[in-house]
Amino acid sequence: MFEKFLDLIFPNVCGFCNRIDKNGLCKNCELTLSKYELNCIKDCRQDKTKYFDYLFCALKYENIVRDKLIAYKFSEKSYLYKTFTKIITKNKKIYGFMKLYDIIIPVPMYKNKESVRGYNQSTLIAQELAKSMQIKCDKRILLKIKDTKVQSTLNKTERLNNIKDVFYVANRERINNKKIILVDDIYTTGNTVNECSKMLKQSMAKEILVITIAKD
Repeated sequence: MFEKFLDLIFPNVCGFCNRIDKNGLCKNCELTLSKYELNCIKDCRQDKTKYFDYLFCALKYENIVRDKLIAYKFSEKSYLYKTFTKIITKNKKIYGFMKLYDIIIPVPMYKNKESVRGYNQSTLIAQELAKSMQIKCDKRILLKIKDTKVQSTLNKTERLNNIKDVFYVANRERINNKKIILVDDIYTTGNTVNECSKMLKQSMAKEILVITIAKD
């Protein structure tokens, strides 16, 4: 009842055109975004450099997609999480695939940085995905215990070194033999999600599907 009341005062809007839309993504913008769609579940199990098993990136990190993701992360546009979640869940293939998993975990931020920003953009999407699919989301399992430089400011080698030994798995018993969806916003080199997956696999996670909004 309270959520319906809030919807009357603050109705959902399409994150790309700002018109009122209950789904967070209007039909016109959905058509516009279709040219950026990737919509492919990549099987990574034969790649010995990867600790995750599958990868799904919804969109190409270009033009309006790039602009909206930057706004989402750095310009206090937290409401965009509903639009980005809709972009994922409208894909029937990935939606059905996600239903096979046990738990959703967001890539964590260092607590001080999250406090300054006010939210973790990956957590908001992970929680909305979990709500949509009725799967548990737990942000207390994977923690970032060291501050790091922003990955986008570094070269390939620096990115790899930047995220070594910065993640920690707490409450390991919760992921023992579980199939995990790991959520991040952008996939560039994949070093961050790979390091997170490494820690989860070492803690006896059974299988990991990485989901991101965009791929650079």
